[in-house]
Amino acid sequence: MKKRDKFSLYYFLGMIIFFIALDSLLFPGNPGNKIIPYNVFIQQVDSGNVEEVVIFPDKIIGVYKSKDHKARNMEITKAPEAPWRLRIQSIEEQVKRQFIVHRLPDVRDDMLLERLMKADVKTEGNFKGNGLRNFLLNWILPFLFLMILWGVMFKKMGHGNPMLEIGKNKARILSEVPDNPVRFTDVAGVDEAVEEVRELVEFLRSPKKYTRLGGKLPKGVLLVGPPGTGKTLLAKAVAGEAGVPFFSMSGSDFVEMFVGVGAARVRDLFLQAKTHAPCIIFIDEIDAIGKSRAQNAAYGGGYDERENTLNQLLVEMDGFDASIGVIIMGATNRPDVLDPALLRPGRFDRQVLVDKPDMKGREAIFKVHTRKLKLSVKVDLKRLAAQTPGFAGAEIANVCNEAAILAVRNNRDEVTMSDFEAAIERVIAGLEKKNKLINERERKIVAYHESGHAIVGYFTPGADEIQKVSIVPRGLGALGYTLQMPLEDRYLMSKSELLGKIKGLLGGRAAEEIVFGEISTGASNDLEKVAQLARNMITVYGMSEKMPNLSLVSHSSPNFLGNGPGLERRSEYIEKIIDEEVTFIINTCYEDAKKILKEKRDLLEKMASTLLEQEVISYQEIESILGKKPSTS
Repeated sequence: MKKRDKFSLYYFLGMIIFFIALDSLLFPGNPGNKIIPYNVFIQQVDSGNVEEVVIFPDKIIGVYKSKDHKARNMEITKAPEAPWRLRIQSIEEQVKRQFIVHRLPDVRDDMLLERLMKADVKTEGNFKGNGLRNFLLNWILPFLFLMILWGVMFKKMGHGNPMLEIGKNKARILSEVPDNPVRFTDVAGVDEAVEEVRELVEFLRSPKKYTRLGGKLPKGVLLVGPPGTGKTLLAKAVAGEAGVPFFSMSGSDFVEMFVGVGAARVRDLFLQAKTHAPCIIFIDEIDAIGKSRAQNAAYGGGYDERENTLNQLLVEMDGFDASIGVIIMGATNRPDVLDPALLRPGRFDRQVLVDKPDMKGREAIFKVHTRKLKLSVKVDLKRLAAQTPGFAGAEIANVCNEAAILAVRNNRDEVTMSDFEAAIERVIAGLEKKNKLINERERKIVAYHESGHAIVGYFTPGADEIQKVSIVPRGLGALGYTLQMPLEDRYLMSKSELLGKIKGLLGGRAAEEIVFGEISTGASNDLEKVAQLARNMITVYGMSEKMPNLSLVSHSSPNFLGNGPGLERRSEYIEKIIDEEVTFIINTCYEDAKKILKEKRDLLEKMASTLLEQEVISYQEIESILGKKPSTS
C-alpha cells in the first residue's frame, strides 16, 4: 500500500473514532434500552414515574421522571396474547400530525393514550436534551462518512486506476541528471555502433551546428543486433551523455485487449515527449508492434489492434517536427519482420548494427565488468576473451558474476583465473553433476569417447583448439565434454576446415568402435552437428562434387534469433543427390577419424587412463600427453 493511501485510511478511521468519542462525551448516560414487561410499564404510568414516551408500531420507548432513571430508556416489546388495534380517529390524526407513526401500534389497553395524557405524559418523537445528538448522528456523521469515503475512492481512481489510465502511455521517464548515468565508457565491444550514435548526443546538445548547412536532425535510429549485445545499454548511454529526458518502454506496452488503446498510448507518448523536448523516446523490442502488415493480409476481414497501433506510430513519426529535438530510438533482434514503412528514410533514418564483439571487444567488455571485482594478478583478460568466441556482452557479464560467486563459494579473497574458466565452462556446458552415479563401464566408455574427440581434433588441420577434456557429467545428459575453441575470431572457413570439424566430432564414436568393438548412444549430439554441417556444405556453401557452386536455400544468412536458412522447393532427384553427397562426406570423415586413432592408439590409451584417474585434463596436460601439435601451415 502506498504512503498516500495509508494516510487516507488513517484519516478516515480517525474521523470515526473522533465522532464516537464526541458522542460519549456529550451523552455519557445512554447505555441502551432496558426491556420491561407491559404490566410494569402500566404500573409506572399509573404511579406517575413516566415523563415521556414515543409509540412505534412494534414498541414503546419512554423516560422515567426519577433522577436515578432519567437517562435510562425503556422498551416494551412483550405484547398481550390477544392484541387489538386502537381506532380512535382523533388520536390517530394527532399521532399523524406529530409524525410519530403512520399507523397506530397494537396495544392491549384501548385507553392507553388517554391514560398517558391524564398522567401528563408527553408522546413526542424526541426526548429532552437529545436534539443535538440526533442531529449529529442522523445528519452530520453520515454526511461526513460519505464525503470521506467518496474522497478516498476518487483518489484511488485518480492514482493508479487501470481503467482511468488505460489510454495513457506506460513509459518510464529517466531523470535528466540520474544518480548513476550510463556513459559511453560503460559500453564496450561495439565501438562502431557507439560512433554512430555519438552524433545523436551532439545533435541534442547543439542542433544548430548540424543544421547550419541545411541538414535536418535524424528522426529515428533503429538498433539492430542479436540478443544481449547491449542495444538497450547503448540507448541509455545516449541519454546519459546528452543529459536529456529518456522515455523508455517496450513494444508490448502498447498492446492491450481493449480496442484503440495502443493508438491512444502512442499519441499520449509523443504529446508528452514534445513537452519535454529535447528528449529521447526508446522503444525496446519494437517488432512487437512493428511487424509487417502484409503478414496479416491473407486473413483480412477482422480488426487488428496491433496494425492500428503501428499505423498511429507511422503517422506520429512522420508528422512531428525534427527541429523540436525529439529523437525516437528502437531496438530489435528481428529486423526481417519489420514493416517496410517503418524502415523508410524519414522515420528510422539510421539502422545501427550492434553485433557480437570480436576478441578485442570481448577483452574491453571483460574490463568493464571486472571493474568492481577483486581480481588476482594472474587473471589474463586477453586469454579469457580468446576462450569466449561468440559470446555477447550479456553472456560475458554473466561469466564475470558467476566467477565472483564461485570465488566466494570456495572461500577465496580474490577472483582467480580458475574461477573464470569454471564459469565459462558452466555457461557453455552446464552445471557440474559430480554426484551423478555412473558405473565403471560407462565411465570407461566416456573416457575413451572424449579422448577420441581430443586426439582427432588435435591432429586434424583446421579443427578448433582443444582447451580442456572432462568426464564429469554436466548439463542435461552430458556425461563428458571436450572443450574446443578457436584461438582467434574466424569469419571464413575453408572446405578442409569444415571437414576437420566433422572428423573431430566423429572421433568419439570412432574411438568407441576401435576400443570396444561396438558403438553406444553417447554420440547422438555429435551426429546431429555432423549432419547439419555436412548438409550445409552441400545446400548452403555449394561444396558439392556433383552440384558445385549451387545454393539450394532461399536465404543463406540466419537471422539474429538463430533460425537456419530457408529451403527451396527441390525435386526428388536433387534430394537424392544431396543425401548421397552428405552420406559420402560423413563416411569419408569417419574412416579418416578411425585411421588417426589407430595410428595414435597408444596416445588414446594414455589419455583415457589419465582421464579415468583425474577426470579433468587441461590444455597443458593435453600437450604433454600428445606432444607438440603439428603445424597447420
